[in-house]
Amino acid sequence: MQRADSERTPKRPRCDGSPRTQPDTPSAAVQESPGPDLPSNHKSWSPQQVCDFLKHHGFSDPGLLDRIREKEITGSSLPCLDESHLDNLGISSSWERKKLLNSIQQLNPTHVGSGKVINDPVHGHIELHPLLIRIIDTPQFQRLRYIKQLGGTYYVFPGASHNRFEHSLGVGHLAGCLVRALHERQPELQISERDMLCVQIAGLCHDLGHGPFSHMFDGRFIPRARQDLKWKHEQGSVDMFEHLVNSNGLKAVMEQYGLIPEEDICFIKELITGPPESSTKNSSWPYKGRPIEKSFLYEIVANKENGIDVDKWDYFARDCHHLGIQNNFDHKRYIKFARVCKGDDGMLHICTRDKEVGNLYDMFHTRNYLYRRAYQHKVGNIIDTMITDAFLKADPYIEILGAEGKKYHISTAIDDMEAYSKLTDNIFLEILYSTDPKLDAARGLLKNIERRCLYKFVGQTQPDVNAKIKKEDYTSLSEQVAKAKPDGMFLAELKTEDLIVEVINMDYGMEDKNPVDHVYFYCKSDPNKAILINKSQVSQLLPERFEEQLIRVYCKKLDKESFSAAQQHFVKWCSDNNFSKPQDGDVVAPLITPLKKDWKFQNSAQSPAPKKQLFKDV
Repeated sequence: MQRADSERTPKRPRCDGSPRTQPDTPSAAVQESPGPDLPSNHKSWSPQQVCDFLKHHGFSDPGLLDRIREKEITGSSLPCLDESHLDNLGISSSWERKKLLNSIQQLNPTHVGSGKVINDPVHGHIELHPLLIRIIDTPQFQRLRYIKQLGGTYYVFPGASHNRFEHSLGVGHLAGCLVRALHERQPELQISERDMLCVQIAGLCHDLGHGPFSHMFDGRFIPRARQDLKWKHEQGSVDMFEHLVNSNGLKAVMEQYGLIPEEDICFIKELITGPPESSTKNSSWPYKGRPIEKSFLYEIVANKENGIDVDKWDYFARDCHHLGIQNNFDHKRYIKFARVCKGDDGMLHICTRDKEVGNLYDMFHTRNYLYRRAYQHKVGNIIDTMITDAFLKADPYIEILGAEGKKYHISTAIDDMEAYSKLTDNIFLEILYSTDPKLDAARGLLKNIERRCLYKFVGQTQPDVNAKIKKEDYTSLSEQVAKAKPDGMFLAELKTEDLIVEVINMDYGMEDKNPVDHVYFYCKSDPNKAILINKSQVSQLLPERFEEQLIRVYCKKLDKESFSAAQQHFVKWCSDNNFSKPQDGDVVAPLITPLKKDWKFQNSAQSPAPKKQLFKDV
């Protein structure tokens, strides 16, 4: 039986978005007339025509219109008006401000379209501004779909299959959440729509510069392939962002959404990478994008003051979700308590409630835990090292087409964003499936990774707290281990190139400093006064040190004799340099560890002390 027409399921709209039947309401594309006798292109309006436009939309205050004429505000500058400009024009009512900004928005057809709602597995349904969607829908941004967030860690944690793409969406969303919360909580800060949009764009684009396997590329490969170059992915991000804007004609689109490209592109770059290199250290304010009164905006995406930023919040939540590790930090609670106050340096900083200090220590503890458990996993690191070795062997033979038909290699693609935009994790498969004989050595390493024939982990140790290994000495460590042959033992021969020594600096994000010492707080009794809280005011159970070094040794030779020799060499090297005893030292080198007196003391200290009887037997 057929159902009545009123009960039938309505027809779905067409894929192109056009309705099957014409609605009764006018099309959204049809714009309200700007006013009588006004040119359709508002950019050509004179100050008097701007006054006519405002009168047409209900703004008849003679004082306001006189100030428009006095300040010579033309139609081209209307989309750039923000809260500070409205103050100068004498518009104090929040309702009047919203009404004016809405009228100005209607001048641009692109403003009629709304953003998109994306269902994110970590943050739920997030809504992104239309300009952010225009940026996302470019080849340069879509490239992030093909770069693993955690690089070689995916070979250890099978759930860590997420990419830089979704992390960037999350950071853009959180940047908007934080800056919008500050805007609503403290209108006196005069955070404009321009400011909020720029901060969101910076969050969205902060990782555009990552190369294949993320931090493996700029942390391992580039330093070895181009030893004379100091390059980090942040520099790649600002270069790629500029390339994205120029190659997709987005400056005009940015203007349509009220941005001023000449100022705001500079501001977005500074939010990503920090102050420009040309700025002097003695300068009281090194940034150009925004004045010192808006210093707090630079603490949202990449916080150089204490490391508390939305980038960390997203990767804490997202990485823990995919790694199967508990995340103990609640960024939503931080946003609820965030305020801007003036610090003792005279600048405005993002602060949180004094009662949240313990949660911040938990946040940095979570960061340290993630580094120990996942980011610096001994197997994940050695897989990154093997991929790096493969890329170095393949580098001279891989050609990537860049601008004007010029060809680049893996290591030089960072010099040309057209070439770099084509460089993703897919280079791994390109080498793996290549039949070129020149790539045999590189292909063999990648096949070993797939077969799990990895370089073997020999052991881990730590130097004395007062004997930190300097970076310039890293390259000589493999040779030292190779030469540390125990006396009177017949072992397989080891060469320097057979060993890998990795020095890992573990900290809370600021080397040996306590990052919470650089965080400003406020009290309930005076929410506008910024204070610092010393560690001794929080708890006696907090760490005394905030930095340590780990030394790990790997052996490239996989046969049993060479690996056993590497273990003896390693324990002997630790003994000679007064490093901590390897945890399995007594097992793998029982003839060496008893010779070290300090290690004997450790053994006795580790043995359980006799229990004291608290009560006499009755």
